Amino acid sequence: MKILLIEDDREAANYLIQALDEAGHVTHHASDGETGYAMASDMDYDVLIIDRMLPRRDGLSIIESLRAEGDKTPVLILSALGEVDDRVTGLRAGGDDYLTKPYAFSELLARVEILARRSNPLEATNSFSVGDLKLDRLSRKITRDGRDILLQPREFRLLEYLMKHSGQVVTRTMLLENVWDYHFDPQTNVIDVHISRLRAKIDKGFNKSLLQTIRGAGYMISD
Repeated sequence: MKILLIEDDREAANYLIQALDEAGHVTHHASDGETGYAMASDMDYDVLIIDRMLPRRDGLSIIESLRAEGDKTPVLILSALGEVDDRVTGLRAGGDDYLTKPYAFSELLARVEILARRSNPLEATNSFSVGDLKLDRLSRKITRDGRDILLQPREFRLLEYLMKHSGQVVTRTMLLENVWDYHFDPQTNVIDVHISRLRAKIDKGFNKSLLQTIRGAGYMISD
């Protein structure tokens, strides 16, 4: 999932970015309202997390402008203002959910995932299967033919993305943007290294290889 966090508190933002990354999501960050609005307008995100009180432009103004432009990206509002009238104002401005500070990350993550599922059917899928390979997004458990497979966080994200697009060719550019959050080619073998490690874990010792390299095009996982 690709998330935009608009939060001016650097410490809080760093904590959320790290926690969301560990949960397998890609997070972009803006520290003021004008920058956040520009990023939300220019790029596609699955969910926006917007602090209500921001420098240069407040969060509700951002949401109202996006909605006026027809942007339907789900928005979770963060705010220290927690009275009923505050929450109602935020929701009426176009927010989809409202979370009062301080909050537990587990609750924020659950709310973000619910918002994403409502707007994106692919995000509603919590498990993927390709042949006898199974991945559960909630428990972060991977098995093949009933045998547990242990993956590092980046390997898990890579496999999840491949399985989400099973039967389709996934290009290097797609992987760089959606797994590594690179919008440029770093001119390294980072993808090759991770594909090699992933292939060793999910294919080695089994009768059939599921992860294929499509020469000149990219990679594909299929039964």
